[in-house]
Amino acid sequence: MKDAPKEKLPGSYLYKTDARVRYVYQYYQSPVNVTMKRLELEFLKNLDILTAMDFSNNLFTGQIPKELGDLFSLQVLNLSHNSFAGPIPLSFANMVALESLDLSSNKLSGRIPSKLTNLTFLSVLDLSKNELVGPIPNGNQFSTFDNVSYSDNLGFCGTPLSRQCSTLGERTPAPPAPMVREDEGFVIPFIWEVVMMGYGCGTVLGLSFGYIVFATGKPWWIVRIVERDLQTKFTKWVNNRTQSK
Repeated sequence: MKDAPKEKLPGSYLYKTDARVRYVYQYYQSPVNVTMKRLELEFLKNLDILTAMDFSNNLFTGQIPKELGDLFSLQVLNLSHNSFAGPIPLSFANMVALESLDLSSNKLSGRIPSKLTNLTFLSVLDLSKNELVGPIPNGNQFSTFDNVSYSDNLGFCGTPLSRQCSTLGERTPAPPAPMVREDEGFVIPFIWEVVMMGYGCGTVLGLSFGYIVFATGKPWWIVRIVERDLQTKFTKWVNNRTQSK
């Protein structure tokens, strides 16, 4: 018996099928396992208060349907361990009752929508193992999340990560330490101090040599070297003329 072929279920299936997504609190006829707030819970009875949606560990592809943002009463959303790509929908900021959001282990890209800071009930966030980039939003519940929520996204920067952001969202390299020397509050660049020392020494030596020349007359040792060189060249010239005749 051959196994049935396995095909990936596109994310668009969530809103194109006639059996549209409904809140899971309506009717339960059997025990249900729901992963929420990083815990796997088993519900044994019918629920009329919990609003949760767990589509983790499936083969969903494509972008996350923006229609999920219309579920205003949703408290738990888990789409982890799929192959969702593209940005986090801006409509997620409309799920004002959301307490747990798990989008980890997908292929999401782009930045975190800054309006997600309006989710004031959000206590658990997991965006790890994606391809997200840019600065992490600050404020409200986002100030309470640690590094684990953003791990394995090489493009993230800003608090709570150690990687800081520049004005372009890139990491700002630390400037090299200046070579300075401090003396009683007065700072002189070290390189200019070396230049000034060399200039001073050269000036002293030049003035000293000039004084010796003017004080003793001609530098006779230089004159003798020049005269000897001229005498040698003149002798060679005379010999060459004689041989040519």
